Amino acid sequence: MTTIGLIGSGNIGSTVARLAVAAGHTVVLSNSRGPATLAGLIAELGPNASAATPAQAAAAADIVVVTVPLKAYGDIPAEPLAGKVLIDTNNYYPERDGRIAALDDGSTTTGELVQAHFAAAKVVKGFNNIWFEHLRSLARPAGSPERSALPIAGDDDVAKKQVTEFFDSIGFDVVDAGPLAENWRTQRDTPVYVTPYGRYGDPAGATASADYVRERLSAAKR
Repeated sequence: MTTIGLIGSGNIGSTVARLAVAAGHTVVLSNSRGPATLAGLIAELGPNASAATPAQAAAAADIVVVTVPLKAYGDIPAEPLAGKVLIDTNNYYPERDGRIAALDDGSTTTGELVQAHFAAAKVVKGFNNIWFEHLRSLARPAGSPERSALPIAGDDDVAKKQVTEFFDSIGFDVVDAGPLAENWRTQRDTPVYVTPYGRYGDPAGATASADYVRERLSAAKR
């Protein structure tokens, strides 16, 4: 199976790790505070999980999930992720990240910013439009009528195929939202952000089919 490296092991990172281990993948988790701080989570996840530094997690992984606040992505060295498929979960929250003029004026997207920093990686935007509790609760086997879909965006078709296969393995269909320039359609306060999967604060969530996700993407306005 695939080895998934996590750079950032908060709500989204730990949820992706749990889903990945349940699907038979190996996970290598990291955060900014050091491997020792992940001991409890590693014990919970079992023998297919380990803790490492961000560089070690990147080196070990087939797919790297970068799930840190947008203001922190530039602190991650780019070289260890060269050639890697990188899932970028970032959203722009000015109250947390500070103002970023190129995002405020729409001249770029968060995915394009991350791709520019990790220039030799293959960035795919994903996991950024769903609350972590819904990510946990809505995973369903392939073929289930209650299966939900998640949008992705990226400039590399091979990388998007790998990410699609990974999402499928952990319980989700995929809707291709286009290149990274289109990932604004999945950002905060767009029609596909959080609400298609149920009410925020209700962990049970609600099914969001691929057709419904496509509709919500099409409804996004700048």
